[in-house]
Amino acid sequence: MLWTLDDAVTATKGEKQQNNDKTDISTVTHDSHKVKGGALFIALIGPNHDAHKFIDEVFDKGATAAMVSKEWWDNTGKTSFSDKNFIVVEDTQIGLENLATAARLRSRAIVIGITGSVGKTSTKEFLATILSAQGSCHSNERSFNNHWGVPLTLANLPIDVDFAVIEMGINHAGEMMKLTKQVKPDIALVTTIEAAHIGNFSTVAEIAEAKSEIFACMSDAVVKGGVAILNSDNPYTPTLQKRAEKYGIEKIVSFGESQDGEARLKDCTLLSDSSKVIAKFFDSKHKYKLPVPGKHFVINSLSILLIIDILGLDMNKAIKSLQEITPVEGRGNNILVYLNQGSEPITIIDESYNASPVSMNAALKVLEITEPLAEGRRIVVFGDMLELGAEGANLHIALANPVLKAHTDMVFACGPLMEALYNIIPPSWQGGYAENSRDLAEMVKNIIKSGDVVLIKGSLGSKMAYVVQALQDMDCRNNSNTKIEKITKGS
Repeated sequence: MLWTLDDAVTATKGEKQQNNDKTDISTVTHDSHKVKGGALFIALIGPNHDAHKFIDEVFDKGATAAMVSKEWWDNTGKTSFSDKNFIVVEDTQIGLENLATAARLRSRAIVIGITGSVGKTSTKEFLATILSAQGSCHSNERSFNNHWGVPLTLANLPIDVDFAVIEMGINHAGEMMKLTKQVKPDIALVTTIEAAHIGNFSTVAEIAEAKSEIFACMSDAVVKGGVAILNSDNPYTPTLQKRAEKYGIEKIVSFGESQDGEARLKDCTLLSDSSKVIAKFFDSKHKYKLPVPGKHFVINSLSILLIIDILGLDMNKAIKSLQEITPVEGRGNNILVYLNQGSEPITIIDESYNASPVSMNAALKVLEITEPLAEGRRIVVFGDMLELGAEGANLHIALANPVLKAHTDMVFACGPLMEALYNIIPPSWQGGYAENSRDLAEMVKNIIKSGDVVLIKGSLGSKMAYVVQALQDMDCRNNSNTKIEKITKGS
């Protein structure tokens, strides 16, 4: 049991309409597809749909109760549902946030909040995996890191877990303050500050200021005033440090290549499928192999182990767990696809989940050190980087030199922004351009051959996961091609 109906009513500051004897709530969700017995369904109202229309469906699936707006209840629910349980609130988003705040206050977990321009989700997943080996741990599902994802994560926080790792993402000024008031992290990690989502900010410095609000409502459970962890190599770290000090943070530490950091990279060997690392944490040196490629993952691994050190947990056990992690889907995982029996596979570097200028450069560096097999080629398949504002086209054009340095043989692209890059590269590089990822996938399928290395990357809205799936469906080991209909809205 996660909540009783009465406890949830109190937490949401709502009004109870109890019409049956089901009172135990085992999960909280806003997704009607995921409702099961014991669920509390939150009828959120978004820009494109109103979830109140799914009330019949969620009760048919066994929901214990639904949180609904007073307006809907007075106009529809009161007369249509005589045998169901409801929590009636003025605004279901605010009701959810109230439930999240109450869940955080009653929890005994050590809470780590993670933000930054890039690297949040992978760092969250890796840290949660490592902490789960040393206690019970709760974290966001996938990238549920926004104004509804964070409160949903907290609303599902069990009262008795040891750790909670909460990813906190924003794309507008002021959003972080609302999130941090709910999360109240004991430890706050900022992975890095870069020009991601800059379309809603005037400068990268404004992004730093906005994300620094994560320090505004820190808890005292680990250290009085909280702990801030910053990237020592980032030019905006002084800004973050000043803001952390302003908010009264007692302990500020850093990670990176700088000799000033408490977690310092001493040496690393970058391989196509992994990285060998030597690092120092305070006065202790450790060696480990990270089973994902890319220096960006190496740097973020320092922040993870720094948290382990600060919490006084078993570092050797944490390193063992770190060496066994698997990449997050769509964030740098390698996929082998065999086009013909007995031939060399193509290697897909799946970076289809998100993209920004800095993550594009990081992915191209991985492509550079990944050797094609046999007579294979290095191929990039790019979709638009979104939310870059007026400089969007120029930031896409700026990828031309990194693409060249990666020894790229062929470029495929889709989307109006990526077209700006495609149009300036030499014709000998051009593999094909399409307006969308579905059409682009057909072009790539027609040119791909055994031994190729294919980097596929774009922002979530570019739907580059469709291209990944289309190539996977070419695998000769499949009994039959799978339909690509599972690449749903938002993939």
